[in-house]
Amino acid sequence: MTLADVARAAGVAHMTASRALNSPETVNPEMVERVRQAVIETGYVPNLLAGALASARSLLVAVIVPSIASTIYLEFVQALRGTLASKGYQVILGESDYEHQLEPALLDTLIARRPDAIVMVGAVRSAEGRKRLLASAIPVIETWDMPADPLDMLVGFSQTAVGRAAAGYLLGEGRRRLAIISANDDRAAMRAQGFLEAVKESHPSMRVQSVLIPAPSTLGEGRRALADLLSRATPPGAVFCTSDTVALGVLTEAKARGIEVPKQLAVMGYGDMNFAPDTDPPLTTIRADGKVIGREAARLIFERASATVKERVVDVGFSIVRRVSA
Repeated sequence: MTLADVARAAGVAHMTASRALNSPETVNPEMVERVRQAVIETGYVPNLLAGALASARSLLVAVIVPSIASTIYLEFVQALRGTLASKGYQVILGESDYEHQLEPALLDTLIARRPDAIVMVGAVRSAEGRKRLLASAIPVIETWDMPADPLDMLVGFSQTAVGRAAAGYLLGEGRRRLAIISANDDRAAMRAQGFLEAVKESHPSMRVQSVLIPAPSTLGEGRRALADLLSRATPPGAVFCTSDTVALGVLTEAKARGIEVPKQLAVMGYGDMNFAPDTDPPLTTIRADGKVIGREAARLIFERASATVKERVVDVGFSIVRRVSA
């Protein structure tokens, strides 16, 4: 969308639309309001590089992560940055803080700088965010997810399938009295949903205990969540945590209470973070390869730049890493 589209939608001249946005004090307030409404309707974001040639490339790629405190995305960002740097691109990092209502404003800021692509951790959830990205015509790669309706390009895997795999693993190991500790963000919720669905399908009468914690989740939240579960009438025999950080907290609390893992309590995480092999005992977890996701996202950006994209959706899958804790 361009300023000319906004002017047409508002029923004003191009110059009037420009003045209404850049120096509204010089324009009739009614005209200013009409232009502002047209901006909302069209999803228009000003192009800060409007004076450059249409074919110019910024060599900037915007990457939006939920939280810079979440170490699970470090390998992904490093692989993406390194691969992009091989062809002269630089990365701008944005943080959505797991808040959908912040997404449109963050996207406005990034779109206005006209990056050559925008890489999202997770799918674009807000309707306003989708409208802004579609209107910008900037290539978008959603990652770490597998939505049914990707906005543009996609590199990821099914979060629901991760939860189902975790349930299948624990049940296959003969574990009963299952519990789940889940953060309250979208992807963790999908993992929890998959876990609960798989248990219900195979054991309809089995009740799964659950604890919901804030995102980004911490070791302390894991400790408190296990304490909560242990205070209930029927303590769990196995716990699936929607992140390795939470699982580390569970292991810490179990050790403090003298609970033997995995004999008395099986613990399973998600993420295969760099500490997972070195916990006590080593953590059984589910791994999605962040390096592969980063490289594949960069490859799609290169292919889009040369108009050679053959496959817009890449499912990288995931794997269960069996260690001692479950």
